[in-house]
Parts: sequence; C-alpha cells; structure tokens
Amino acid sequence: MRTIVDLRWIEGRVERWIRFGHTVEETNLTRTDKRVAFGPGAIFALVRWSSNEYGTVESRIDILRAVKAGQRCSTVPYVSPGGDVLLRLSGWPKVEAALLAVDIVERYGIAPEDACPDHWRHVHNRLTAGCEPRPYTPARHAAWLKRRAVTP
Repeated sequence: MRTIVDLRWIEGRVERWIRFGHTVEETNLTRTDKRVAFGPGAIFALVRWSSNEYGTVESRIDILRAVKAGQRCSTVPYVSPGGDVLLRLSGWPKVEAALLAVDIVERYGIAPEDACPDHWRHVHNRLTAGCEPRPYTPARHAAWLKRRAVTP
C-alpha cells in the first residue's frame, strides 16, 4: 500500500509541495498538478499555502509517516489514506519555525526523513507551546540509529 499526496502549484494562489521525503512514484497530472506516492514507513513533510485577493488564507506544515495497510492513521487533506502525524502546525510563524528546524537538521548533513520521529513530535509540542525546540544534533541522531538497530 502506498500513501498518495496530491500537489498543486499555482503561483501566488495555491502551493502544496513536499519539503522532504523519498517518493517511490511521481505522476504529473497537469501543468499545475502532480501526484506523488510514498512507501509504508516513509517520513515526509507536506507544506500547504494558499491566498486570495485579501491575503494568506492558509499556511500549514504536516510531517507524516506513511502507514502500512490496515494501520490506523489520521486524515490529512490531499493525503490518501492519511498518515501517522508527527508534526502538524498552522499559521506562518509556526510553519516558518518548523521549516527552520528542518533546515537545522539538514545543516548537520542528516536527511530530515531519517531523523528520529520523536524529534518531529518534540518540535510540534514545543512550537505549539510557544517554546524553542531543542536542535537535532549528530549525537542525537547516532543515539537514534543505535536504538533503532536494537528495537523491532
């Protein structure tokens, strides 16, 4: 089973794009629409932004883990069947802070989709509470890799 995400890009009006994650399939539907698929267990970030003639209507970021067949999941717009939500934020200041957290992970040479899922939950909780999240460091990543190697 694959998790399907519908993306759209209409300059200055609607932007739905993947910030990180390894797709297993990509299909261009139209000039502005694309569909991507993720395999079970894949972690990815979906950014959504839209506006109208009065300004921004929506700013969101969702960091999700693609689910396996029969696994429980949360529904997320444009994601079928849904996903295991690791981070879900709305409002540009929080979305921008989450994107900065992703950038920090990448600065250490770590792919954000390979980071510990608990880190994204931590970022969600801290930003929701209006606090600064702890950075994800190479030491934390090494500890995650060791923990993952010994747990099923």
